Amino acid sequence: MKENPYDTAARSHAELEAMEMVRTPQLGRTLAFWLGGIVLFLILCLFLPWTQNIDSRGTLTALNPADRPQTIQTTIPGRIERWHVQEGQLVQQGDTIVSLSEVKEKYFDPQLLERLNEQVEAKEGAVEATQGKGDALENQIQALREGLQYSLDKGRNKVEQTRLKVQSDSMEVVAQRMELDIAQNQFVRQEALYEQGLKSLTELEARRLKLQEAQAKLLANENKLASSRAELQNAYTELNSLQAEYDDKLAKAESELNSNQAYLFSTMGETSKLRSEYSSTLERSRFYEVVAPQTGYLVRTLKAGLGETIKEGEPIATIMPDNPKLAVELYVQPMDLPLLYKGAPIRLQFDGWPALVFSGWPNLGFGTFGGKVAVIDNTATNGQYRMLVVQDPEQEPWPEALRIGSGVQGWAMLNSVPIWYELWRQLNGFPADYTGTIPVEDATQKKEEK
Repeated sequence: MKENPYDTAARSHAELEAMEMVRTPQLGRTLAFWLGGIVLFLILCLFLPWTQNIDSRGTLTALNPADRPQTIQTTIPGRIERWHVQEGQLVQQGDTIVSLSEVKEKYFDPQLLERLNEQVEAKEGAVEATQGKGDALENQIQALREGLQYSLDKGRNKVEQTRLKVQSDSMEVVAQRMELDIAQNQFVRQEALYEQGLKSLTELEARRLKLQEAQAKLLANENKLASSRAELQNAYTELNSLQAEYDDKLAKAESELNSNQAYLFSTMGETSKLRSEYSSTLERSRFYEVVAPQTGYLVRTLKAGLGETIKEGEPIATIMPDNPKLAVELYVQPMDLPLLYKGAPIRLQFDGWPALVFSGWPNLGFGTFGGKVAVIDNTATNGQYRMLVVQDPEQEPWPEALRIGSGVQGWAMLNSVPIWYELWRQLNGFPADYTGTIPVEDATQKKEEK
């Protein structure tokens, strides 16, 4: 019996499908191949370079303190009369922002400056008059001193004349005494001759008369000498009294001069005080107009409407300086501080600018901007150290639309290490490697600062 060819073909086809089912599946082989390739690729990736970095969150600010937002304060208390600007307006340095009026009773007088000027002029006139009186007293004292000298010379001359007169009178007394002795001797001899009868009584009486005349003349000369001596004593007394008299006059004149000087100094002090008050009032009048300290934008007003009373030193508006030099304010941990230095490269991502960031591969990032460290604080703030980052002139410029106060994410670029080493460091919590690339000039400057 012949086999049906159709049955033979069907049986052969069934045998081939069974053989296909018992073959090794290709999917497992492909999966193993891909898994091995991925593992090999990951192992190779572990040896790729990875740039260590220190990430930090901060805000945008200005490098110079004068470029940062500042409040405008009033120097004197007053009442708001008029606002000259609006919020968001660009004001130039010296532009009037608000006008104030006076609130202190002392300065209510509209002619206060004129009246103070009149008081100053009156005090200046009093000072001039007092100075003139002082000059006159000085001239009087000089005249008294010269008069004292003339009177002393005159008194000394009188004393010398009286002394010479006393000397002359004393010589006359001595001569008269000698003449009296002679007259007395002659009388004694004449009396002896009269007793012997050799002389007459008339001659004896004549000798007695001459003796009495000599005695009277001697007495007169002695009285004259006593009078001269008394006159000499009076001359000495008058000479001494002259010094005391003129000393008393000089003391009175000098006392009056000192009193005049004291009044002069007091008047000069009052004049200076009035001048200071006049200058202060004049300077105060300039503060009725509050002006912009520098060119910038008026961000907001801190006081509302008209007629509001404000105190001295109270802020009334906030101004943002125009065209500030921007800087990023970042904070780092103390353990990361030794890894940073002035001029260290920083990558920045500004809020509002889309960016694709690969912190370990900065060259592959998109939307980040370059910067460099300009300032590192020497003291910590809340356990962290602040640093200011400025634009790197060798990198792409920062966006012009940046505004102070916006958020910034920063990465400080450090050493390049393999990925496996970075993973090992991160798993063990070790700090980043010390770069050792601080410039010599910067290191020298730090040493000098220390």
